[in-house]
Amino acid sequence: MKRLFKVVGIILAVLVLATAGLVASVLIGRPAIPDGLRLEGVQVVQDGYVAAYLVDLATGGVALIDAGSSADAGPILAALRARGLTVSDVHAVLLTHGDLDHIAGALQFSQAPVMALAGDTDLVEGRALRGPIGTPKPTGIRIGRTLKDGEVVTVGGTSFEIFAIPGHSRGSAAILARGTLFLGDSAETDTDGRLHGCSWLFCSAPDQNRQSLAALANRLAARNGDVRNLACSHSGVLVRGITPLTELVR
Repeated sequence: MKRLFKVVGIILAVLVLATAGLVASVLIGRPAIPDGLRLEGVQVVQDGYVAAYLVDLATGGVALIDAGSSADAGPILAALRARGLTVSDVHAVLLTHGDLDHIAGALQFSQAPVMALAGDTDLVEGRALRGPIGTPKPTGIRIGRTLKDGEVVTVGGTSFEIFAIPGHSRGSAAILARGTLFLGDSAETDTDGRLHGCSWLFCSAPDQNRQSLAALANRLAARNGDVRNLACSHSGVLVRGITPLTELVR
């Protein structure tokens, strides 16, 4: 019996090391999340290994792009306090997708409607999983507005344009606001300033992801001036307009 436990322990250790190696191979080469970076009406908030974004609204207050990985929303609340803002100054939470590390803090902003594409509603609310392992558990989060591809949502006088880009998840979205195109986990940057599609390790449908990014580039090709920054969730922000996206799909 002791020998069996030893063998099982060795197998588990090998699996853990192999998994860690795979994750490390994906993360190597990504620039750090630029916590506190201010763009044109957009602020980066680092929450561990993921970024959330504060988007300034024309009438005051902010909207959130994603809600971070901390259930207490600690980093987001700290960023708000540093600007003299409170929970009540958050007027909407727009999700790029429904993974837990992007929605965990949403419950701290109960006054703000949570918005996501229909494809990830079940994921956000805890009725579905993105992978084959585990059991869905209710998150307590409710989608207050279901987004649609191509629509423009106005929050506090500021426009948020929605683009469906399935692949990382069924309901992954790109969101364009104040000159920044938020790509969630559907793309990542590298230390050379290039853009890449989502890694196969974290992507539900890699081929669909790349097709979605190509379609997005085509839709925005004639609007180069509308996109001044590209913001991803687990790496840096690119400030070269839409060029990195068009280079990727080329």
